[in-house]
This record gives sequence, structure tokens and C-alpha cells, in this order.
Amino acid sequence: MMSKSYTNLLDLASGNFPVMDREKKRLPRVMTVAGVISELDDDQTNSVTSDVPSSIIVDRIIIVANQLPVKAKRRPDNKGWSFSWDKDSLLLHIKDGLPDDMEVIYVGSLRVEVDSSEQDDVSQLLLDRFKCVPAFLPPDILTKYYHGFCKQHLWPLFHYMLPYSASHGSRFDRLWWEAYVAANKIFSQKVIEVINPEDDFVWIHDYHLMVLPTFLRRRFNRLRMGFFLHSPFPSSEIYRTLPVREEILKALLNSDLIGFHTFDYARHFLSCCSRMLGLEYRSKRGYIGLEYYGRTVGIKIMPVGIHMGQIETVLQLADREWRVGELKQQFEGKTVLLGVDDMDIFKGVDLKLLAFEEMLKQHPKWQGRAVLVQIANPARGKGKDLEEIQEEIKTSIKRINDKFRQPGYEPIVFIDRPVSLTERAAYYSCAECVVVTAVRDGMNLTPYEYIVCRQGIPGSDCTAGSNGLKSSMLVVSEFIGCSPSLSGAIRVNPWNMEGTAEALNEAISMADAEKVLRHEKHYKYVSTHDVAYWSRSFFQDLERSCKDHFRRRCWGIGLSFGFRVVALDPNFRKLSMDTIVSAYSRAKNRAILLDYDGTLMPQTTINKVPSPEVISIVNALCGDERNTVFLVSGRGRDSLGQWFSPCDKLGIAAEHGYFLRWRGDKEWEVIGQNNDFQWMQIAEPVMKQYTEATDGSYIETKESALVWHHRDADLGFGSCQAKEMLDHLESVLANEPVFVKSGQFIVEVKPQGVSKGLVAEKIFATMAESGRLADFVLCVGDDRSDEDMFEIIGNAINSGILSSSTEVYACTVGQKPSKAKYYLDDTTEVRTMLDALAEESTPPPSSEIVT
Repeated sequence: MMSKSYTNLLDLASGNFPVMDREKKRLPRVMTVAGVISELDDDQTNSVTSDVPSSIIVDRIIIVANQLPVKAKRRPDNKGWSFSWDKDSLLLHIKDGLPDDMEVIYVGSLRVEVDSSEQDDVSQLLLDRFKCVPAFLPPDILTKYYHGFCKQHLWPLFHYMLPYSASHGSRFDRLWWEAYVAANKIFSQKVIEVINPEDDFVWIHDYHLMVLPTFLRRRFNRLRMGFFLHSPFPSSEIYRTLPVREEILKALLNSDLIGFHTFDYARHFLSCCSRMLGLEYRSKRGYIGLEYYGRTVGIKIMPVGIHMGQIETVLQLADREWRVGELKQQFEGKTVLLGVDDMDIFKGVDLKLLAFEEMLKQHPKWQGRAVLVQIANPARGKGKDLEEIQEEIKTSIKRINDKFRQPGYEPIVFIDRPVSLTERAAYYSCAECVVVTAVRDGMNLTPYEYIVCRQGIPGSDCTAGSNGLKSSMLVVSEFIGCSPSLSGAIRVNPWNMEGTAEALNEAISMADAEKVLRHEKHYKYVSTHDVAYWSRSFFQDLERSCKDHFRRRCWGIGLSFGFRVVALDPNFRKLSMDTIVSAYSRAKNRAILLDYDGTLMPQTTINKVPSPEVISIVNALCGDERNTVFLVSGRGRDSLGQWFSPCDKLGIAAEHGYFLRWRGDKEWEVIGQNNDFQWMQIAEPVMKQYTEATDGSYIETKESALVWHHRDADLGFGSCQAKEMLDHLESVLANEPVFVKSGQFIVEVKPQGVSKGLVAEKIFATMAESGRLADFVLCVGDDRSDEDMFEIIGNAINSGILSSSTEVYACTVGQKPSKAKYYLDDTTEVRTMLDALAEESTPPPSSEIVT
């Protein structure tokens, strides 16, 4: 279905933007493996059947991020560029956790603007020397994409900031979204230029590239692709305010594995998928997965770690270059609290300053002794809100210093400039406590770095504690990603300044022995869960999630960001009209079993009475003496009997087969083995209790069953109540001859020994006993209860009530995983198929024609 939030998203997906210039020049295709690779045009880029096998098998992963892990600067003579690895880049450290023989290719943009005349030379140089493929974004797209949609909309929204007014955050801008899509398309083209689709893995990073999976999946249906979000994922109440919320969710679901730092972030994502797309997740053997059109999209929860080797190297440099001993001498006799934060509105630096001021007021013993060193890294974004917070921070620092300053004592040391990791390590080594008061942060590795630096290296001044004991203390916000993994830290609500002030006092007043124990616990975790561990774990789960890719049949359906890949069993295919009509014409004894809701009648139709067209088709099928036609439905016998009263030769199995009637002039048979419904007096009060507590739910009372519906209730609450009700009913009905089950938005209690599968078995057996062994079976349904019919057909062949030569057409409605071997797209196609069979049917003599 075309998205409602954009009138022509197909234009967006193909790069047709009337408001922006086209890309001027495309980078020629670069060959990185043997084989002939042709240039791609826009139409081929959007092909959904282009799984071209690669010519050589190479273990390789393509890592895609907004920026490449390289630094670039102009040569002194201004002729060309010089490049070097960015040693601080997380992308560079990922390789440590990958197999030793795996080749890594990086795709991303550069931090500098490269003239179009130099782009080809720069691309070739980066590919040859660094295995990097740069994506050059035109300036107009870059501004709207990065500084606009990413930094002014996604970043605040994902950190729980809503634009309630024009002066509070940025309103959604359609041009920014178009630029975001255009930028993601450019990144996809760069990936396509170097990819071996059958062999390579692709790992996409962060919120800048959340629609990239759709562009790549459209081009390569079986591509093995993972995505990791390094920022928070907001609760559904926040995320649902995003005008393009479904487009982004569906794009992410085109990945095979989606990673998050914490369970909270993953839970919010799963909740959004449930509330907005109707998807439910399952946990199996510790792995969480979302079933999405036959594909299982894995959910990975693993916080990223730090690079231990880099920190140890930095510690040696800090000892030598930054004179840690002199720095310790500078703060001799003082207790140093340290803050290291980016300068943005979510880091809570202003709240930290106020909490420190409160501590000095409430605990005067620290006046003249406690020093807060606050390092503020340069802001990555810009805007009015950032300017206001910077001004507030500077005002607070001046006020606090003026208030508590003493000779030789400055309570707050503010370092407002870029600070390298080497310099930070020197400060870490001198700090008794690191304080992180971010109001929302994706991960924040500052506490991890601090712990390793306090552990120090043997023989260096960069060691912590007195008498050789290693210790550290952390005061961290409960709203940051690393908080759950730091069980020895003092967690705070940064908005509670009094509580944070008490936490600061507790941290620096704690006994040394307790500090040592907490430090040892943290260091054990941080040193074993480093970036290599994270990278290795993610890649292993990506391999596991993709293990069935080349065994299953895959094809793409849908337009624009509604595009998805359907992955099904190789034997599952669309029912051919010509094939079934031909088989129908040859058959002598036919069994036709049809579901009603969702098969003959669309689920969304409010008026469920069959149309004259349906009555006419059913009558034509029933009029052929070679046919045994049954309507097999969960509906009650009264409504079905009344609706299909014109079809007196139609068999009806009502309430999933509890009641059965072979013709309109026959009596209803009770198929269920138990006619005692005393259990209803136990089950109904339980259901009423949940109905009263769950707005939008109701009870459907059948003759043989009770059904609790929660389709119109809140998705999350209804699902929760359904699970609770299921357990409750199973408990109170444990000794009753009933079966309690959950379905799609229902909980049902029905007698044991009743199912559509048993109905099908009885029909086939009765036909065989009367000497009319079915040589043609058509069974059509759309939901879980119909799967019982599909399953029983195979058993019927084995038991002899169907012949091995019987032509069987078990068909589900909709392209989805099923025990049926065939599918039709919707109820319209079902009626078209039945109409074609009706035309091939032999009508009864004129005197028997039913009007």
C-alpha cells in the first residue's frame, strides 16, 4: 500500500526529486573481484529480481556508516589530499572481532568537501589504500540530510524531545525527508558498486541510514544485511509522532538482524512494530525474532565496548606526553570529580553543575577540597537550543566559582576545546569519580574508558589508588545505555539535583575497600566485553539469521518503502488458474472445502452476508454431481444456514466442525464427543472479568465455544491481557474436556476433539466409504485454523482415505508461511478462481436447477 505520508514515495525511492538537482556525475563502477560487472542505471538499481551470483567466493563484509573511518586534509601545496586512518573511529575497531581472513570494505562520506573534478581520483586512492568507498553528497542534499533531518529532527526525537512549538525544536520538513532518502540512495549506489550479493555481508550503522536497507533489499533479495542503532530508540508514544514512522520501520525490517545497545531500546522498537504494523515477536532459545512475510528478522541486544589495546597505548602516551605526575601534583590535596561530555542539549552538563553546587552547599566539608573538572567536546550540531544551553553552562560556572572560590582553589575547571583521548586518559587517572548526568544517551563509553584508565598499566604513573590498590567510582544517569552494565555504579535521575548531589557525596566519601570491590567488578566486565567481543557477537548472530537465505524462495513485493521480501518454502507457489482448471476438468470425484471469513468474504467487510455473486458461484459448484462442496467456518450454524439457504446442496461445517450438515435438507450432526457445556459457567465469568478491565474487548458466545476478542483494544494491553487470560483459563479449566488456545486477537475455549482438520478427514473418509474416493481436492483458507485442514491432507493420503494419485490443491489466501503449497493473493482472486471452476462444471438437469 502506498504510504499516506507522501503522495509519491515511488519518486523518492527512484531518486526523482523535483525540488533538488540530480547527482551530476556517478563514480564509475569499481571492480574489486574477478568478473564482468556492468554499469547500473536507475531502473536496474530498483530491480527486485537481480540476485546475480558472484563469480568468486570471498569472505567479505561491507561496513556502511555516515562517515568513513579516515581523516582527510589538503596537502600543503594545495594540490590533492592526504588521508590517514581515524584511530578513534569505532568502525576501525570492528575488524578486531571479525574472522582474521575476512576482508572489510568501508562505505561512507568524508568530513571534507571534495570538488567534483577530484572525486574519481580520491575514490580510487581511498579504495586502493584504505578499502574505502566514499559517498559524495551534493551540498544541498548534505545540509538538509545531516544538519536538517538527522540532527534537527531524528536526533532530538530519538532523545525524547518533541517540537511542541516552533521555538522548541524543529518542525518536520518534507524537504529534509526527501534529502534523507536521496542521501540514503547515494549510499546504496556506492554499496552496489562493490558488492558481491551472494557472498558479502553488509553491516549498516546508525540513524543516518535507516532507510538504506530498503534500497539494498530492492536490488538484492537475498542479501545478508545487519543494522545497528547507536542512539536510543524512543518509546512508541514518542516515535509514533514521526510523520514517516512506518516508512522507517518497514525499511529497518528489510534487514536480517537489527541491533540495539539495551533491552529498553529493543523493547521500544518491538512495541512500535506491534502497534503500528501489527507484528508480534517471539523469543526462542534466547534469541528474539520478528516474523515478517516469511523472514525472521533477528533482534540483537548487545552494548558496544571499548578497544582495550587502544586505551592501553593511550595510557602509555598519557604518562609520557601529558605528565600525569604533574597533573596529579596540580590537584594534590583535592578530590577530583570528572565530567567528559559532548556539548549538546542532552548531556545534562547544566544539571551536573547544579548538583555539584548543591553538594558544596549541603556538605561544606568539600568546599576547598572537591573539584569538578568538566571537559566539553565541541558540539556536533547547531541551533538555538544549543546556544541557550551553552550560555546557561557558562553562567552557572561563573556563579559557582565566584561563590566558592578560595585562594588556590577553583571549584569548577572548565575545558572548552577539543580534547584527545590521550589527554582525557591523563585526567581519568587523576579523578576519584567520573560523573555522567546525560538526560538521554545511546551508550556513552566515558565510564568504560575511565575504568580501564584507573586500572592503569604496570610501571606507569597512570595507576589508581593508594598503596597500589586500583579503585574507581561512577555516578551515572539511569537514562544512558551503559548504565545497565555498570551494576557497581551509583545510578541517579539527573533531573533530581538533590539526589544527584547526595550521590556525588556518597561516591567520594565511600570507603576505599568498597571502591576497590566496585572497580574490580566493573573492570572484569569492561575488559571482557570489549569492542571485539561486541563485533564478534553481532556477526555470529548475523550469520545465524541468514543461514536459510539460499534455501528459500524469495521475491519482492510492494512499492517504495512498502517494499518487502517474501521468503517461503521452495515448493510454495501461486496457484495457476490454467493448472487447476485443467485438473478440475479431468477429475471424477472432487472435494472442495472453503473457509468463509477472509476467503470468500474479506476480513475488513462489515456486512458479512454473502453477495449474490458468491451464492451463484457456490450453487454452480454444488450443481455438478461430481462435486462434494463444504463450507468450513468458525461461524455459528444459524447465520451460515440462513445466509446459504439458497444453496441446498452445500455442506456446512460450523463452529470449526462441531456442527456438520451434509445438505440443506439434512439435519445438523454434532461431531464433538462431549455435549456437556458446564465448563462455560466456569470460563465465562473469567472472560467477563478481563472484558470489564480491557476497553475495546468483547466476548462472542457460540453454541460450543466462547471467544474473547481484543482486536479493538490497545494492542499492547490487549496482548498482555490475552496472555494472562490464557494462563488463567488453562488453570481453572485444567480438569474440563476443553481446549484453550490463542489466535490472532482472540482467546478461544472450545471442546476437545474439534478442528477443521478433523472435519476434512471425516469428509474424505465418508466419500471413500461410499465408493467415491476423491481424485481432486481443493482446500482454501486464510488463518491458523485452516492450517489444520492443510496438514490433514498429507495424513489422509498416508492413511488411504485419499489416493496417492489424488491431485491436491491446498491454498492459503495471502503470501505468508503456510502448510499449504499454493497461495492466492486475496479474496477477489479466490472468487475469480472459483468462478473459473464453476464455468467448467456440469450443470444439473434443468428441472434440478436451484433458483
